[in-house]
Amino acid sequence: MAKNKTRETDANVEAFIESFANTEQKKQDSFELIKLMQNITGFEPKMWGPSIIGFGRYHYKYASGHEGDAPLVGFSPRKSAISLYVFTGKEDHEYLLDNLGKFRKGKACIYINKLADINQAALENLINETIRFLQATYGE
Repeated sequence: MAKNKTRETDANVEAFIESFANTEQKKQDSFELIKLMQNITGFEPKMWGPSIIGFGRYHYKYASGHEGDAPLVGFSPRKSAISLYVFTGKEDHEYLLDNLGKFRKGKACIYINKLADINQAALENLINETIRFLQATYGE
């Protein structure tokens, strides 16, 4: 069985942002997202793999037998957009995207151009509900 490549590392989060975020806006937004996610989760930011900043962790195990660890929530200031890993992708959680603002949706993540495009209260609600779901599904 293939191992999960996205694992927590000891890499420096601030150094990653400074070297990886390709605009000043993405750098500023990244530091704001760190404050927001740290406030909500109570966890320090950690690097997961080479390019994801995650908060907290949970252990998942699928019916297929695949299992691993993942951050409860996180983000990556990628070149084309900021990827927010704050959404379960489940159809019954779609309502959480109402009033979120300007974004594109992937399978289980949200893509934004800048943090100012997003309704912060809706984002906070989305993060809280996603954490509740993950902890109820996989345990704390």
